Amino acid sequence: MDGTKRILLLSTSTVFGGEYLAYADSEIREFLGDVRRVLFIPFALHGHSAYAGRVRKRFAQMGYAVESLHEATDAQNAVRNAEAIFIGGGNTFRLLKGLYDFDLLGAIRDCVASGMPYMGSSAGSNVAAPTIKTTNDMPIVEPPSFEALNLVPFQLNPHYVDADQSSTHMGETREERILQFLEENETPVIGLREGAMLWIENGACELKGTAGAKIFRRKLKAIELEPGSIDRFL
Repeated sequence: MDGTKRILLLSTSTVFGGEYLAYADSEIREFLGDVRRVLFIPFALHGHSAYAGRVRKRFAQMGYAVESLHEATDAQNAVRNAEAIFIGGGNTFRLLKGLYDFDLLGAIRDCVASGMPYMGSSAGSNVAAPTIKTTNDMPIVEPPSFEALNLVPFQLNPHYVDADQSSTHMGETREERILQFLEENETPVIGLREGAMLWIENGACELKGTAGAKIFRRKLKAIELEPGSIDRFL
């Protein structure tokens, strides 16, 4: 991976029993460091103003000011002038369509390639992958393509859950759906359990947080990952 990229990908915004982004508080502060203003992209949810207000309140508690992209008069210019970007969770199809509507994919890629910190949560993590083909979300809108930001060389499946062996549910498990993806695609998939996050910096990708992850590769046995470097698997 490109050593200039600084990326933090969270599986979820909230873990059970916790407040918004509280489980990742220390990692977010360390990741953002001297950044003072964060550009928030609220396209994954319908109510942009309410969503931005929630994010502003939480980031203010950590010492950061937030500008929301839906309030910008020039979206591309706002991206290019941002100190850091945060894209929150919601519906991945709606989020990606918004990025296409404002022609932002190239601008975000260029800024991240130049070293601008990128943080995503859930849907915001999904769009950092080459495509959104491993999202859990319903296609409530139709983006022009499934191709996403391609900031990392693997697919993400946030909120990954293991099969409940006692369940009588007859639908596919999360693992079965990922394996179906790998029947048609070569790109590895990382299933991020809630409480897990990926920190990409200096060409290294490290699993952090309180939960593990699982990496799936075509025609190979899935591997359980504990917090620590996962470079060797990618």
